[in-house]
Amino acid sequence: MQKWLSAFFLLLSLQLSGCGYNTFQSQDEQINASWAEVLNQYQRRADLVPNLVNTVKGYAGHEKEVLEAVTASRAKVGAIQASPELVNDEQAFAKFQAAQGELSSALSRLLVVSENYPNLKADANFRDLQAQLEGTENRITVARNRYIAAIKEYNVTVRSFPSNLTAMLFGYKTKPSFSVENEKAISSAPAVDFGK
Repeated sequence: MQKWLSAFFLLLSLQLSGCGYNTFQSQDEQINASWAEVLNQYQRRADLVPNLVNTVKGYAGHEKEVLEAVTASRAKVGAIQASPELVNDEQAFAKFQAAQGELSSALSRLLVVSENYPNLKADANFRDLQAQLEGTENRITVARNRYIAAIKEYNVTVRSFPSNLTAMLFGYKTKPSFSVENEKAISSAPAVDFGK
């Protein structure tokens, strides 16, 4: 009896691996890893924002509206529970993208303010934060590109025959990627100006 059970499970595992089940597992893990890196870089940016705001406050305290907008955007980003499950919920994913886009926009306005304050632009802390922010924006772009590639590979598998049959059987569905509309908003990286 035990031999029959072993043979059954062996046959079942061979069929599952042949029908793309293992591919789904592998691609799902790749998506989770890629998404974790995206979150990691967004968190790095969010962690930089309070220091940047405090540095600007010292020189441009009366730019209250801009400073408050950045702080509010940072708070909104921090309020979103970013988890691996976010990639399975299109509405939550869209909300996350909108919050990140709003923070990018607020940071852009904050960095424009720095143009009006020569002492601020000359401040070593501010220059260091600008450089870190620029590096973070580049890392976010790379992480997003890797996530988009992982989602593309997974979604092709979900929609292709015969793996789409396995997807239907086990409930695998396509996952959201960065949409073009939101991609525009997020790609508006803060303007970093080392000149003058």
